[in-house]
Amino acid sequence: MADELLAAVEREVLGWPGVTRTLARGGPVEGGWVIPPATVYNLGRRHLGHIHEGGVADITFPRAICDELVASGRAEPHGGGLPGVVSYRLRAPEDVPGAVALFRLSYDRARASAERRGTGPAGGARAPEAAPTPCRDAELHEELS
Repeated sequence: MADELLAAVEREVLGWPGVTRTLARGGPVEGGWVIPPATVYNLGRRHLGHIHEGGVADITFPRAICDELVASGRAEPHGGGLPGVVSYRLRAPEDVPGAVALFRLSYDRARASAERRGTGPAGGARAPEAAPTPCRDAELHEELS
């Protein structure tokens, strides 16, 4: 089931201009933790978030946005306690839109940051067709922007 859910999220996220995918092997880290392998999504050099093999998406946001996402029930605090990172569990097909909305929020923030810097997502000149597109979860996007 986790593969089907990952594929559903991936079809959406990889359809956004400039988004790429890489695979992270995972493995042991300091403190005795073992990080499971993950599929990582980037816009240029900016990390949008990743989904671990077990179906947990981890997405980085400024602390205030993380706090709001957790308080509203749209995400959980990161399982390892990392500040500025929220987690979202993909357990069933009805969880896919929530994960996509979080990735879209991250994507829109990354695009807006590139626009403010006057660069494209990879640090090069901005392409005219690279204008940000509205977040599908417009209420959350407006509330947290």
